[in-house]
Amino acid sequence: MADTQLAFSENISLLAYRLGWRATRTLPAAAAYRLFDRVADGMHRRGGHGVDRLRANYARIRPELSADELEDLVRVGLRSYLRYWCDSFRLPDRTAEELSATVRVVGDGAPRAELEGGRGVVCFLGHLGNWDTVGAWATHHLAPVTTVAERLKPEQLFNRFLAYRQSLGMTILPLTGGQPPFPTLVRTVHEGGLVPLLADRDLTDSGVEVTLCGHAARMAGGPAALALATGAPLHPVTVTYEPGPTSEPDRSTRPDPAAYRVVLTFAPAVTVPEAGTRAERIQAMTQACADVLGETLRTHTEDWHMMQKVFVADGIR
Repeated sequence: MADTQLAFSENISLLAYRLGWRATRTLPAAAAYRLFDRVADGMHRRGGHGVDRLRANYARIRPELSADELEDLVRVGLRSYLRYWCDSFRLPDRTAEELSATVRVVGDGAPRAELEGGRGVVCFLGHLGNWDTVGAWATHHLAPVTTVAERLKPEQLFNRFLAYRQSLGMTILPLTGGQPPFPTLVRTVHEGGLVPLLADRDLTDSGVEVTLCGHAARMAGGPAALALATGAPLHPVTVTYEPGPTSEPDRSTRPDPAAYRVVLTFAPAVTVPEAGTRAERIQAMTQACADVLGETLRTHTEDWHMMQKVFVADGIR
C-alpha cells in the first residue's frame, strides 16, 4: 500500500509540473506571475512541512523579528519561491537578449578575466533567487556551465529537468545513480570551464560543518575540494531578486511581480589557506563562502528558498 501511495504521489507531482510548464508559458507574463503569487499565498495559509521548515530556517537567521514580522517574511519568501518556478517555466522562451535584460551582474570582472584567459572557475551558490536563470545567462554571456543536480523522484521528473537545463545550454551531471561527477568536474575546470555548485545544503552526509548566521550548519565541501584539486579560484556567488526598472517606483505599492529581475553577485575569490590538512583547508574555504552567504541571507532572507534542514540543531549530523 505504501509503495502504491508513493507511486501515486510521484505521478501527481509529474503531472503538476507538466501542466505548469505548458500553461505558464501560454499566459501573459503579468497574469502568470500574479497567479503564482496567489498559489504562494495559498501555500502560506495551508502550511505544511515545507512551510514550517522555511519558517524555522528564517527564524534562526532573523531572531530579531516578532512573530508577525516572521510570518510576513515567510509569506514573501513563498512568493519569491513561486517566482522562481514561474521564471523557470517561462525561461526556455527567453532569448539571450532578454536574459541580458533580466539579469543584473555585479563583480564579474575577475571570473570573466580568468575564463577569457582559458582558466576554469568554481562558484559556491546557495538556494537563492533563481539559479537556473543565471545559469542560462552565464552560458550565453560568460561561459558554458557544468554543474551537478540532485536526482529527483520520480525518474521521469528528473529526466525532464535534466532535458530542460540542457536545453538552456548547461551540462548537468547527476549527483547519484551514475558515474561519480567529481572527475568530470576536475576535467571541466582544467579545460577552462565554469562550474557553479549549489552547496548550502549537504546532500551526501559527508559535508563540512560551518557557522551560518551564528549557528552551526552543514554544507557541501565539493566547491572547495574542486578548487583545491584544480587550483581554480573559488568565488562565492549570490542570486537575489529586485524590482526591475519598469516596476512601480512608489514603495507603498507592491511592484508588478512580472517586472522583477535577478541580481547575480560574484564575491572575490576566497583565500586558499597555505597551511593545514586538506580537510582543514576545505573547511576554511567553505566557511569563507558561508560568511558571504550569511551576509546576503540577513538582507535578502526572503530569497532563500530553503525548505530542508541545514542547521545542526535541527538534527543535521
